[in-house]
Amino acid sequence: MNLILLGPPGAGKGTQARMLAESHGLVQLSTGDMLRAAVAAGTEIGIQAKETMERGELVSDDIVIGIISERIDDPDCADGFLLDGFPRTLAQAEALDEILTQKNKKLDAVIEIRVDDEQLVGRIAGRFTCAKCGEGYHDTFRRPERDGICDKCGGSEFSRRKDDNEETVRSRLQAYHAQTVPLIGYYGESGKLKSVDGMLDIESVNRQIEEALAGL
Repeated sequence: MNLILLGPPGAGKGTQARMLAESHGLVQLSTGDMLRAAVAAGTEIGIQAKETMERGELVSDDIVIGIISERIDDPDCADGFLLDGFPRTLAQAEALDEILTQKNKKLDAVIEIRVDDEQLVGRIAGRFTCAKCGEGYHDTFRRPERDGICDKCGGSEFSRRKDDNEETVRSRLQAYHAQTVPLIGYYGESGKLKSVDGMLDIESVNRQIEEALAGL
């Protein structure tokens, strides 16, 4: 089974992707992770990506598609993969369709995690993590049981991403709506789109996704 997860930043795509990868035996593919792996491996595409990044430029669609094309040829993707955070634009979606057709592969479903913008701003702007183990917390929704002490490792240092502030979050949401929302129509027309309510708790969102995939 080959899947795509769509949703704005902070919608919980990463969490749901990990759960789906485990329950269905899929390989979770993140473009960021794939870029870093290709650069580290020194593949032809990886060398191109490294040169681009060293110049401080954005990696082109051609390079990203090339890296995805290489990665899904790996044996561990034979039983299925899950794309987390890609495609982001119609051009990327069309290019992905083309390489899948060339490889005699297909997308089985595209899961859209729907969220409310205002609630999402609050969800992201309050996030912080344990600096030692990376466990995630939130000012409102999930504070450590003991203030200032990580529940998981007992660490006492926490950090916040610089871009987890209201202004940046709103800017990222604006970019998402401009670039990625058109994909909803694109995949809706193909009959592959499955939408779930991302404002529910993690387990409820996962249950909706599993129900949407049950007929595949």
